[in-house]
Amino acid sequence: MPGSSKRQRGEIEKLPSGSLRVRVYAGLDALSGKRNYLVETVPAGPKATAEAEKVRRRLVHQVDERRNPRTKATVNQLMDRYLELLDVEETTLDRYEQTIRVHIRPLLGHLPLAKLDGETLDNHQAILRRCRAHCDGRPFVEHAADGPHQCSEKCRPHVCRPLATSTIRKVHFCLSGALGRAVRWRWITVNPLDQAEPPRGGRSDPNPPTSDQAAAILNAAFPDFMWGCFLWLAMTTGARRGELCAMRWNLLDLDRGVLTIRSSIAQQGTRTWEKDTKTHQQRRIALDDDTVALLRTCRRQCEQNVEALGTAFSLNGHIFSTSLDHSTWLRPSSVSNRYARMCRRLGWQMNLHQLRHYSATELITAGVDVRTVAGRLGHGGGGSTTLRTYTAWVAETDQRAMKSPGVRMPAPPIGDPGGGASVARSDPPNGDSPYQRIAADLRAAISCAALTVNDPLPTVETLQARYAVSAGTANRAVALLKAEGLVIASRGKRAVVSAAPSASHTTIDATGAGPTRRRLAALTPDSLIQ
Repeated sequence: MPGSSKRQRGEIEKLPSGSLRVRVYAGLDALSGKRNYLVETVPAGPKATAEAEKVRRRLVHQVDERRNPRTKATVNQLMDRYLELLDVEETTLDRYEQTIRVHIRPLLGHLPLAKLDGETLDNHQAILRRCRAHCDGRPFVEHAADGPHQCSEKCRPHVCRPLATSTIRKVHFCLSGALGRAVRWRWITVNPLDQAEPPRGGRSDPNPPTSDQAAAILNAAFPDFMWGCFLWLAMTTGARRGELCAMRWNLLDLDRGVLTIRSSIAQQGTRTWEKDTKTHQQRRIALDDDTVALLRTCRRQCEQNVEALGTAFSLNGHIFSTSLDHSTWLRPSSVSNRYARMCRRLGWQMNLHQLRHYSATELITAGVDVRTVAGRLGHGGGGSTTLRTYTAWVAETDQRAMKSPGVRMPAPPIGDPGGGASVARSDPPNGDSPYQRIAADLRAAISCAALTVNDPLPTVETLQARYAVSAGTANRAVALLKAEGLVIASRGKRAVVSAAPSASHTTIDATGAGPTRRRLAALTPDSLIQ
């Protein structure tokens, strides 16, 4: 229409340096509510005016097509908003907050979201891979205490250590969740993580105890009967430590041999509380005869303790507790610390979670299908988590499965746990298994001096032919005698006799044999309830 004019959107301002600053209004800031402008500077030059006009039109098109960032918020502001709206358990939220506070805010927190790009995020990940303290090559002293103090030998020069791959992945997950929401909220138009290289996948290395180590752990634990039962349940059920602490008598059916897991004990600092399981689902775990016998003894002890207090036994009480009436639960951190201290006394650096790996590994070794193992452990995804976690052990467990006809759990020590109670067992008296018969014959040969100290045992091939068994069965018989201390056997060498059998002392069968076990000092044949 003649005489009409259209107001130009945006403005071009000349700066004292000669450069041109282009500014286009882009609405109200989604976070602060203030006016938001897209700003870009064009360097001075003969074509600066034409270039500035192009920039103005480009910024106007971004606003029209809603491709512009709606806020000038920084990474710190995004993380604050992300944590405020995050719907996770309290313990998980605490881990997220710690990861963001230590590894994201110091390096990226001051940057505007619009300035994040693939290069910035790749550099951030490179810093974490070089040093977990983000030193960037600057030498400094790591002090043992904050604030003014007299330095001691604990105050040492900093040595760079890379951040663990699993922690770098946690950082990536926090950034991914926050930036994904920023895109949905239209704080930014493009997720810069899509332009960055993702961290490499974590390598699964569960490293569970061996059968010999599991036997030694139980031998060290069972002098305290309740502590031994706690570790025995950890091995046989594969339950998490919080689930073990939360177990109650009313969820245990000893007649059917079934344990129901419905809750877990969580801990943050010194505070503990009961919550859902990690996957928010309950599961029923079948128990073997050994475990049922141990738990029957535990219950008798609990009933005796409660009667001594003059109160009635409550089925709602916890199976494992520090209180005599079993009304309180164990603290998860205390359980983990006690187990680590016990393993250090045995000469190993181990943690309680490795018993969960041990249970899964033994089940897979015995040929149990992965879906069933995942159900016992409480893994989601129908077994995908179990496979992903224990992939490194597939080859190992396949070889061990050829040597073992069943799940190789150490047999529990049987005897008087200190309260006048004893564990009922029904082991076959003469050992009906083929490997037990072979071991009995060899033990008798050593006892009658047909084989003396330093004499070699028959070869595995000879035992196979004589008893018509597999190599795995023959090897298991030799391993049984080795666990009893009668023979010395090592890889690549022939097994030889090391000592004569003793009727007064035996040890836990590390391969899972039921009849052989260390007896407690106070054990006598009359103390067993048949």
